[in-house]
Amino acid sequence: MSTPSPWAADPGQSPRRLAGPELLGRAVDYTRGSLLLVGGAPPDARTPCERWDLHALLRHMVDSLAAFTEAAEIGYVDLVPVRAGPGAVARPVQDLVEALKHRACALLAAWTHHPGPGPVAVADRELRSDLVAAAGALEIAVHGWDVAQACGADRPLPPGLALELLEVLPLLVDHADRPARFADPVDVPVHARPSTRLLAALGRRS
Repeated sequence: MSTPSPWAADPGQSPRRLAGPELLGRAVDYTRGSLLLVGGAPPDARTPCERWDLHALLRHMVDSLAAFTEAAEIGYVDLVPVRAGPGAVARPVQDLVEALKHRACALLAAWTHHPGPGPVAVADRELRSDLVAAAGALEIAVHGWDVAQACGADRPLPPGLALELLEVLPLLVDHADRPARFADPVDVPVHARPSTRLLAALGRRS
């Protein structure tokens, strides 16, 4: 999870409330389409994420959805990386896809019933819950694109979703996130489609 702007947990300084949970639903819908492609791709297929092949990316997504679900259910997220157990590498890709589908249902249920707009504790600080949900939407949607790329498919994000994520991106990603979490932005024409501009802002070429 990125480090948001200082006012993230202070309603007195922040801009309008974000439709974080609604963005989550749209991001999940998009990514479900990418998961349908996984059956035809090898587990070691390369992804736009330099550190991960397809199998590792799916494992990361399972852990990520669990963390964002926990944020809604108990109001706390631990940023300690999840270490894979000895048998994790052998877990079939299709099992990971099924796990993601179940985690996605739990995620949406948790945020649908989240009382809001109280803060969520992320490690040692508190962040606005709507901003945490928006961060989840960004991560899910962009990794959905990563999955499609690994499967050899070009699936741009829906224009409306990409535009809304572009609007909140400055609140979710700052200079401290580069180059560890995201590569430097890629130059694209100003008239490029919203999906291309969003992905370029996160160091991805589409």
